[in-house]
Amino acid sequence: MDKIPEHLYGELPRRGNAFTRWFGRLGMRVLGGWKINGELPELRQAIIPVAPHTSNWDFFVGIFVMFALGLRLNFLGKHTIFRFPVNGILRRLGGIPIDRSAAQGVVGQMVEQFKTRDQLVLALAPEGTRKKVTEWKRGFLHIAHQARIPVIPVCFDFSRRSVDIAKPMMIASDIEAELVRVKAAVAHAVGRNPEHA
Repeated sequence: MDKIPEHLYGELPRRGNAFTRWFGRLGMRVLGGWKINGELPELRQAIIPVAPHTSNWDFFVGIFVMFALGLRLNFLGKHTIFRFPVNGILRRLGGIPIDRSAAQGVVGQMVEQFKTRDQLVLALAPEGTRKKVTEWKRGFLHIAHQARIPVIPVCFDFSRRSVDIAKPMMIASDIEAELVRVKAAVAHAVGRNPEHA
């Protein structure tokens, strides 16, 4: 089992109330009776790669799960979309503006975010798109390694209507080997459009 640094243990970032948790559970039922298998550990910082990402429905499943668990998750967005009138809404939902042209790049910007925030759980789709891809993006692994935070793989298995939460993994310097390990944790999942996986 991966050894998580002690300083990362603490309360997960939370949001919402009894109503929003009820709303999330209701949404999971309405979408076909989704269940959550596994538990997120009480960590103040982590990256949650969610795969496979094959449909816009993934977003709705994710939002309802986030509400049901009472989580405050963050996501990345191109800095140019963080403008009036949506800037406040995107930030309130957990958006973090990223300037892809910045000298330190996305990895450097996110490592800095993890250094400056006491609580930050970043959810992302490692494929980077809903379309079929042969390679996952590796930036999330570089961020996790450099910031010394765990990755918690999560998958949406549409064949079982199940959100499966894997055990946290610390990322070593061999990024390719770590990618294989993360992919193995979600390999059993069937996306909404399996032909895109």
